[in-house]
Amino acid sequence: MQKQQWLQHAVAPRPVCFASTIDKQGNINLSPFSFFNLFSSNPPVVVFSPSRRVRDNTTKHTLQNVLEVPEVVINIVDYDMVQQVSLSSCEFPKEVNEFVKAGFTQEAATIVRPPMVKESKVKMECKVLEVKPLGEEGGAGNLVICEVLKMHVDDAILNAEKTMIDQRKLHHIARLGGDWYCKVDATNLFAVEKPNVKLGIGIDALPESIRNSSILTGNNLGQLANVHEYPVVDNTFEDEQLKNIIQYFSLNTDEMDKELHKYAKELLDAGKVKEAWQVLLADS
Repeated sequence: MQKQQWLQHAVAPRPVCFASTIDKQGNINLSPFSFFNLFSSNPPVVVFSPSRRVRDNTTKHTLQNVLEVPEVVINIVDYDMVQQVSLSSCEFPKEVNEFVKAGFTQEAATIVRPPMVKESKVKMECKVLEVKPLGEEGGAGNLVICEVLKMHVDDAILNAEKTMIDQRKLHHIARLGGDWYCKVDATNLFAVEKPNVKLGIGIDALPESIRNSSILTGNNLGQLANVHEYPVVDNTFEDEQLKNIIQYFSLNTDEMDKELHKYAKELLDAGKVKEAWQVLLADS
């Protein structure tokens, strides 16, 4: 139990799989799992793990169901649903339908037998490719490897062009340790530019004065080192604050370096990498 708690606090946040399944008798189960993620896009494969219960080593109805009927609908959980989703995790008897207990609306899937959660803004109809046990003791996971056959996405979370999900509109929740969760929304989103095909110059290529700065953080250095070519001074670059720093501290180069690094850090924290480079190059 202690091992589980340490791991769940450390390996976080974890997305939540809200899985609806069905057994051969037609009993429906709806249950959340935070051991869940995307593992392949072609073919589209997601994996979740209904672990054996730590306290008594019993298995969950979801696991029993996918072994009988290898189909599942994975309903993505957002903030509007989180309290009801938590309620559905209660260990109701097998014949009890968690859709009813948690107040969710059943919606018929188009390909698989388990129903979808109407309130979920993203639903994935899946076939189970394999169930891989990871152990036989309490706490052991069972990897349910699923191929996504069809996705249903609410128009309300699409971008203006209706071509992609707008990350700012889908308020994912994620599981942490204990009773803790976190919420994804526009107030805590940030963008990190990816190198993609071109290679960044690397932190080792930065001048020593920048690499060893007492002001610039590791994140700042990562931003500076993600440019594809080492920048050069742009003679057309004009910045009043830069001019003031050079004018005021021209007789004290150590203080000027500090002020330039402070200003560069402000620019980097605002995502203005090109401008930050010009500020730092002013001291070269």
